[in-house]
Amino acid sequence: MTQAQSGAQMYALAKRLWPICRSLTGDGVRQTLAIMQELLPTLMVHEVPSGTPAFDWQVPAEWRVRDAYIADLDGNRLVDFQQHNLHLVGYSTPIDAIMSREELEPHLYSLPHQPTAIPYVTSYYRQHWGFCLSQQQRDALPAGPFRVQIDSELFAGALSYGEWYLPGESQEEVLLSTYVCHPSMANNELSGPVVAVELARWLASAPRRLSYRLLLLPETIGSIVYLSRHLPQLQQRLKAGFVMTCMGDERTYSYLASRRGNTLADRVALHVLQHRDPHFQRYSFLQRGSDERQYCSPGVDLPVVSMMRSKYGTYPEYHTSLDNLSLITPAGLQGSLEMLQQAIGVLELDRYPQATVCCEPQLGKRGLYPTISTRESGYQVRTMMNLLAYADGQHSLLELAELLNQPFATLEALCCRLEAEGLLRSGDAPRTEPLRL
Repeated sequence: MTQAQSGAQMYALAKRLWPICRSLTGDGVRQTLAIMQELLPTLMVHEVPSGTPAFDWQVPAEWRVRDAYIADLDGNRLVDFQQHNLHLVGYSTPIDAIMSREELEPHLYSLPHQPTAIPYVTSYYRQHWGFCLSQQQRDALPAGPFRVQIDSELFAGALSYGEWYLPGESQEEVLLSTYVCHPSMANNELSGPVVAVELARWLASAPRRLSYRLLLLPETIGSIVYLSRHLPQLQQRLKAGFVMTCMGDERTYSYLASRRGNTLADRVALHVLQHRDPHFQRYSFLQRGSDERQYCSPGVDLPVVSMMRSKYGTYPEYHTSLDNLSLITPAGLQGSLEMLQQAIGVLELDRYPQATVCCEPQLGKRGLYPTISTRESGYQVRTMMNLLAYADGQHSLLELAELLNQPFATLEALCCRLEAEGLLRSGDAPRTEPLRL
């Protein structure tokens, strides 16, 4: 499959998922996960009953909505959930009433500074109801009275999440985490799952040393629930993890550090992005806002970072109806896929090279020294000799790539050539001390 085909396939999946009304719980999440199962048949869907404790939280009631609108007394719908699912405040309680404009106003949400945008508003943990509408719609509302109806229910149901596991030669795991709890928003919601599915399909078709775990969760409560059930296993096996969100636009690349800031996941993400886009945006854990909050919290302390395009909360369309399918592109999704593929390539291929000869080897007799010297060939030879000079078996190929300021893939290709010529051997030796110039 070409890059263009891969990007187009991810975008087509986003279009298919776009109309579904998702929330923390409910049939929208189940429908989304069922579509994912078509593409990942071994994806397991788990149901956790409402009221189940999870650390300091508990699984909320399930929410179901069938219809919601504000109408005039002639039945003309002025704000209609059926036209856009952002029109209803998430987890709104039911109501069927006639009310004045004055009574309705406290339940309306709009954005005066973005007059055409419908805001995304939720009230998960406090019983409330409300409608979201553009400022233009709000200004155009008549004086009233209005018929207000929300046909919804909150009940003892379940929270649904998806888990996909791909075993490798080693029990060491890479975690890929994304969320499936937002209604129709493209970059903030759909880009993460569609890239995750494509990445999982790529992993399943490729040789691999490590094992991989993909989680499709409701944000915050989903990761808390999962950690409450599987934390010891993750702490024992997790090598690195990546939260995947906001992956569909073409404006920039972004990285948000783990709480510790120096885990293997941090180093891999930084290395990949520095060579992919030197102008990428770097954020500290103080600027967190997604599930990295849970994975890196004290007592959990997993090596997890977030890799994104435009970070949540930093682009003007965020959490509004303007975050639509025109904001994401096949090329933007493809760029995120390649970013993560490169990160996984580092994790899979990293090793500890050790030189097998004393002093500098004779490259010419092995065909490794160019017969015609150019600036480019001289640069390649110098990189090769630098690799050999630092290959002491105590420092990883990633460390050497950082030291030599070379893309990991470039150094890995040279390492393979030198291994084939018997000038390097590689193993998994532990690091004994930091590598410094």
